[in-house]
Amino acid sequence: MTLAQATRGQRLLIAAIPDAAIRAQAIRFGIAEGAEVECYEKLPAGPIVVGRGKQQIAIGRRLAENIEVKPA
Repeated sequence: MTLAQATRGQRLLIAAIPDAAIRAQAIRFGIAEGAEVECYEKLPAGPIVVGRGKQQIAIGRRLAENIEVKPA
């Protein structure tokens, strides 16, 4: 399953970020493989808002389609 398929309120574990450029981008925001995040908001045809700790970030839909997750 990808981050783009997550539902609001779901807790997720980042399973894999296959693309090296996307992985580097995600690490800058504190999201790496093995991190647990929560899906706060999923805007129609827009970004996915995820949070970890007290930080929330909006991840573009196309970027979210390349981040593999599994339920936590």
